[in-house]
Amino acid sequence: MPIIRVALDVPVNILFDYLAPHTTANDIGARVCVPFGKRLVTGVIMEVVAYSSVSSKLRSAVHIFHDVPPLSKALLDLFRFCSAYYHYPLGEVVMNGLPGRLRSVKPFMPAPSFQYDLTTAGYSVDISAIPARNIVKHRLMARLRECGPMDIREVRQLSQRAPKALAEFIRLGWVEETSAPLPSIAASLTEISPVPVLTTDQESAVNDIAVKINEFGTWLLQGVTGSGKTEVYLRLISLLLRQGRQTLVLVPEINLTPQLEAIFLARFPATRLVSLHSGLNPSQRAYAWLKAQRGEAKIILGTRLAVFTPLPELGLIIVDEEQDTSFKQQEGLRYSARDVAIFRAKRANAPVILGSATPSLESYYNAISGRYLRLRLSSRAVKNATLPSVRCIDTRAAKTREGLSAPLITALERCLVLNQQSLVFINRRGYAPVLLCKSCAWTAACHRCASRLVVHLRERKLRCHHCGHQERFPPLCPECGDQDIAPFGHGTQRVEATLAECFPDARIVRIDRDSMRRKNAWQKMLKDIQEQRVDILVGTQILAKGHDFPNLSLVGILNSDASLFSTDYRASERLFAQLMQVAGRAGRAEVPGEVLIQTEFPNHPLYQALRQQDYDALAQTLLSERKIAGFPPFIYQAILRAEAAQVAAALDFLTRAAAVMKASQHVEVFDPVPAQMARLKGQERAYLLVQSSSRKKLQEFLAEWRTKLDTLSVHKVRWTLDVDPLEF
Repeated sequence: MPIIRVALDVPVNILFDYLAPHTTANDIGARVCVPFGKRLVTGVIMEVVAYSSVSSKLRSAVHIFHDVPPLSKALLDLFRFCSAYYHYPLGEVVMNGLPGRLRSVKPFMPAPSFQYDLTTAGYSVDISAIPARNIVKHRLMARLRECGPMDIREVRQLSQRAPKALAEFIRLGWVEETSAPLPSIAASLTEISPVPVLTTDQESAVNDIAVKINEFGTWLLQGVTGSGKTEVYLRLISLLLRQGRQTLVLVPEINLTPQLEAIFLARFPATRLVSLHSGLNPSQRAYAWLKAQRGEAKIILGTRLAVFTPLPELGLIIVDEEQDTSFKQQEGLRYSARDVAIFRAKRANAPVILGSATPSLESYYNAISGRYLRLRLSSRAVKNATLPSVRCIDTRAAKTREGLSAPLITALERCLVLNQQSLVFINRRGYAPVLLCKSCAWTAACHRCASRLVVHLRERKLRCHHCGHQERFPPLCPECGDQDIAPFGHGTQRVEATLAECFPDARIVRIDRDSMRRKNAWQKMLKDIQEQRVDILVGTQILAKGHDFPNLSLVGILNSDASLFSTDYRASERLFAQLMQVAGRAGRAEVPGEVLIQTEFPNHPLYQALRQQDYDALAQTLLSERKIAGFPPFIYQAILRAEAAQVAAALDFLTRAAAVMKASQHVEVFDPVPAQMARLKGQERAYLLVQSSSRKKLQEFLAEWRTKLDTLSVHKVRWTLDVDPLEF
């Protein structure tokens, strides 16, 4: 009887054998329901064999699912690579790559893929007869006439009110349900939005990649903010669509997907596009995943987990804002979506594009050393648009009002007079980062984390932004009983309040995680900004990435000095990238842009490089420093992390872990130390660093070490390996 070897979502790095009559090699990659202990679980068939090395009697599989096609060999190989490289159990890797709905022991029953098409009566309708105020109805009718049948998700993408308009069209007999075939490749190339003329740099980039579009290569597309990297992506996607192939576009933040969705749909309105991100419910995500697996979706847009989407016709991977740390998973399987994308593209013999105005130093080094192919976009794509001027305001000399300097207030006032938009950037949400007693210097701290509680004055709450713990605002100091307790420092809420006092008639909107909790809040804010119903934006790093605000001419940056002297060797790289991205929001159209940075260190080399908009100069300096210090990209690192209720238990485990695998000639093992944030969510944290100048030697060390770690006795200590860590 055939035996199947199954990957299960359990923290052991083995496959489990089950009897499965009538199973063949064609079932490899299929989901299967099997008994595990006293319960039924879903796994994935990785192998079909004739014999088992398990001595005990094998149990039988309950059911093999045929509701969706099996996972391809290429995808299973990708899971095996991730398991081996990140030293994480294969079963957990495989199940992590599946939508939650497909991990259930119940079959997935996707909704019938009905489409909606115009009837003869619908084609004869005079669009001008529809009242002009019914914009959604006009758009829906025009889309159906120009592009043909649409499914319900495509209808929703037009507008939240589009399904209601569709229902009315059906009632009037203008639209009917149909099971029409998918649009042809030719139909998917219908382009509605105007196609801009490429700049010389854009044309060169498109041509260079197009020549090698059917072979693997890692292309670093380094372009200044507003240089039109997205247009380069669109031209190459168009080329892939003509070949009937799929493009995977990875973005760091869920908030970037609606904007890119709109851009792609405007250019390729009849193309099947799906988005994969945490904002979808389980059924929506599974349905989108299935459309990609079947090859129906030709453009797949998503955040980091989308890198594991099955793509039978993969032709191109784009990693936009590749330097963003959001591409690195920080819990469970600690993979880098960017690095996995490169491996996947190589296996598929497809190009991968890493787009950024400020590439990660690892990618930059790989480009200048010849491992990656480097393309430059050195000017802005909009005619007459120039890079913004950057000026530092010395806050040691300038007068400030609640954190806002006089020159910044004057510049904001000038923008209001000219009816131009402004952005005040402070990467700290809440009202103030500290609640301080002026008598005894007590500060409100989180009892579960090694951090202070943040003041949210409007709600009269103190919140921990790490674990979510919150408390009421105390009337007295709990230490000395004094009433003189007050917020210290500035966050987005305090800046918003100060701006409202300075400019009572201005339309101010705050954009941070707190203001975006409500469903569709970001979409509404974005629409208000683009339709110029907002004068001043106050926001965190959410606003720094990839957004295009043509009427925004001024950016003010507050409280950026803290990262200048951080113990994290990546802090300068991250700060420069963040500030360059924020600065890039200004002057993207013909209105000149200006960036004002409030700082106590105006002559710091990082700010000097920012004033010159010279990423390369700073990158070369940082690379020289890292080479001397022995930091990545000149060394390869891994961290063994441990957490426990008591720090002594975590350190004891790490000490024993170091003892079972001594340092070698090629691998250096450091002593265990507490983490930078020593306590998080009630757990004490520590880590042990290992590093080597050879990636191969480090991987060999980790593979042997992982085996020995599994044999260590562990009592109330959780541990995990983090390869290529970004946080310490």
